[in-house]
Amino acid sequence: MRAVQVVSLDGPGAVRVADTGDPRPAPGQVLVDVHAAGVTYPDVLLTRGRYQLRPEPPFVPGSEVAGTVRSAPGGSGLAPGDRVAAFPGFGGFAERVAADPSVVFPLPERLSFTAGAGVPMNYLTVHFALARRGRLRAGETVLVHGAAGGVGTAAVQMARALGARVIAVVSTEAKAEVARRAGAHETVLAEGFRQPVAELTGGRGVDVVLDPVGGDRFTDSLRSLAPEGRLLVVGFTGGEIPTVKVNRLLLNNIEVVGVGWGAFWLPRPEYLREQWEEILPHLESGALDPLVGSVHPLERAADALRELDGRGAAGKVVLRVRED
Repeated sequence: MRAVQVVSLDGPGAVRVADTGDPRPAPGQVLVDVHAAGVTYPDVLLTRGRYQLRPEPPFVPGSEVAGTVRSAPGGSGLAPGDRVAAFPGFGGFAERVAADPSVVFPLPERLSFTAGAGVPMNYLTVHFALARRGRLRAGETVLVHGAAGGVGTAAVQMARALGARVIAVVSTEAKAEVARRAGAHETVLAEGFRQPVAELTGGRGVDVVLDPVGGDRFTDSLRSLAPEGRLLVVGFTGGEIPTVKVNRLLLNNIEVVGVGWGAFWLPRPEYLREQWEEILPHLESGALDPLVGSVHPLERAADALRELDGRGAAGKVVLRVRED
C-alpha cells in the first residue's frame, strides 16, 4: 500500500510517499480502508520530534481518518463495509490502518469521508474542553481564538451546538468570513481584541475563552473574562508558552484550566465512545459539520503539513487517499 513516511526529524519537508506492507491488525483490531486523513498540528510537531511521543523514523503519521471497515473482530459492533471515522493515533496517512474498536466510530451518511476525517481529534478535543473542563452552560458566551483553523472552527460549532453565544478571534477579514461560515455570532480581529470584546459583552466579559494559540494574547484573554470565567488552555500554535501571575485569578474569581484530552482518555478509552454518542446527534443534524479548508492528495502531504506549520490554514486540512 501507499503510505506517507517521516524519514527524518527535519520538519514537514522530511516526508516521502513509499510503498509499504499492509498493516497487520493485532488480535481484536479493526482494519480500515482509508479514504481521507485529517492533518493536525501534532503531525507537524512529529516531523520535528517535538511532540510528547517521539517515534523513530521512518514512521507513518496521521491520527485521524475516515473510510470503510475492511475487517473487524466479532463482538465489535462493526462489519466490513461500514462507514467510519477513526482515531488510530499513528498510521493514518496511508491506504489502510489498523485500530482498536474503541477508537472507531460510525460516520453519518450525510458526512463525506473528507469531512469525516476532520471530526475525531478536533471535535472530541473541543467537546472535552467545553463540556467537561469548561463546564459550559447554555446561554454563556465563548471567545474562541484561532477561530478560522481546524480546532477553531470545531470550537465555534461545538460551543454553538451547546447553546452558547460565540465570539471568534481571527487574524484577517478573510478568516473572519471563515469563522462566520462556521457559525460564529460575532468576529473580532486579534490585534487589540480586548476592547471590541468588552463592547460586545457590555463590559461584562466572556464566560469561557478557548485558546489553542497561546503567545501574547494570554493576558488580554484573562482580562476579557467575566466573574467566574474560565480560560481553557488547548495548545500553543503561536509558539510561545505564556505565563500567568496568579494574583490575576483572585481579582475576578477566574480560572485557567488545562485541556489535556489525550492524557484524560488514554487511561479510560471508553470515554471516546461516550463522547461520540454525545456529539453524534449534532453530526446527524448538521449542527457539527467540519469546515474543510484545503484538500491535498496523499503525494502532497508535505504541502498540507507546511500549510499548518505556517498558520495559513482556513478550515480543516485533509489528505485525500481515495475518492469518496
